[in-house]
Amino acid sequence: MFLSDRRMKGIYPPSIFGEGDPVKPRLEQHYAKRDFWTWGVFFTAKDGSLNKAHVQHLETRLVHLAKEAKRATLDNGNIPQLPALSEAERADVESFLTDILSILPLIGLSAFEKPVSTSKVGKLRLEGKGIKATGYESPQGFVVLQGSQAVFGETPSIHAYMKTLRAELRTNGVLVEQNGSFVFSQDYAFNSPSTAAGVVLGRAANGRIEWKDARNRTLKEIQEQRIAG
Repeated sequence: MFLSDRRMKGIYPPSIFGEGDPVKPRLEQHYAKRDFWTWGVFFTAKDGSLNKAHVQHLETRLVHLAKEAKRATLDNGNIPQLPALSEAERADVESFLTDILSILPLIGLSAFEKPVSTSKVGKLRLEGKGIKATGYESPQGFVVLQGSQAVFGETPSIHAYMKTLRAELRTNGVLVEQNGSFVFSQDYAFNSPSTAAGVVLGRAANGRIEWKDARNRTLKEIQEQRIAG
């Protein structure tokens, strides 16, 4: 089960994973005791093929995937351990997990996905205030590449959501302080080039203007030329 409130630009707010049988009492419990969520997603097996150990396996795998992707702030107090399953059971449950992970992006949830760097063709750069960053457009959003820099400071006029997002990325270990600036510890997908540029520059930014290719064309110019054919 995945619980969350509204999604901010680029990162998910506090989320929690768990299991419940039946589900309704678990949702009522969270409604009474946790105020950070307004909607939830849950999965069931109509034929009763999932037992408690199977569900614990799914919960553990989802928590670990979310921690690795670093796109959500987990409210789970403990990280569950994988239960002992036979090879056949594990294969069945992993198949169920694959189905879950294929469905979630269709409803706008990408908290478990890491960017897949299939090609660096179309790589863009952004420079300013002594920092350099590189990224590219992908189906997952705008990906800023590992090793890219981000400014340490923020302008007084920075949007609240951008300030919060940068703080979350520091907490999750995506942005690591190094020699007076921040460095991306992994490839990271943002929902738009402007959000990516804003995080890198510490201010409001138009990503379609800030990101440029090796020929100094802006992303806006590249997109317009692409449309024009």
